[in-house]
Amino acid sequence: MQRHPNLIPLSHEHKSLLFVCRYLKKDAAPYEGYPLDAQSKLAYMVKVFQEIMVPHIQKEDHLFEQCYGRSAAIDVMLDELREEHRIISGMYSALVDHPDLVEAMHTIAVSLEAHIRKEERVVYEKLQEELPDIINTISFDNHP
Repeated sequence: MQRHPNLIPLSHEHKSLLFVCRYLKKDAAPYEGYPLDAQSKLAYMVKVFQEIMVPHIQKEDHLFEQCYGRSAAIDVMLDELREEHRIISGMYSALVDHPDLVEAMHTIAVSLEAHIRKEERVVYEKLQEELPDIINTISFDNHP
């Protein structure tokens, strides 16, 4: 199914975040201009999380609030995504205390990638299919 125009900004952010996931993995291939040492990866991750991830979660929270309470099946999915947001944010917050930074960033990358794939392939499709009236009116203009 083609992505609804109102959800395209979220999908574009997902694409940027998926690149970060590939870059943070232990077996990341070298990307020109992107150093592979742990501290450089951490610095890049912090920048991306502040600039993209935090505003992205705020936009998704707005979307989820608008869609919540209209379908029990969708509510279950949204609850799962919210819990995954909480877990991934907690993993990110715990990075500074983690004894193995490379392993911790890899774990975040794998978790975030699976989360994004679920949103794109399952949840957004379901929202477009079952709640087109909400998706047609959703706007992120008042959200970062």
